[in-house]
Amino acid sequence: MIKELLGHAHIGVTATVYAHVRLRLQRQAIDALGHALGPTDDDPDDPPSAPVVR
Repeated sequence: MIKELLGHAHIGVTATVYAHVRLRLQRQAIDALGHALGPTDDDPDDPPSAPVVR
């Protein structure tokens, strides 16, 4: 439907043009969640550790 509304001939054009928007929104959501959970002293390149279950 979006392809037709935008007048793109092929769905691949729509996907290529707007794929970066989806990835950017995902990154923003991840960053917002990380901020809400609070800062850490971990190296951002380190993988997340498993939570402690008690």
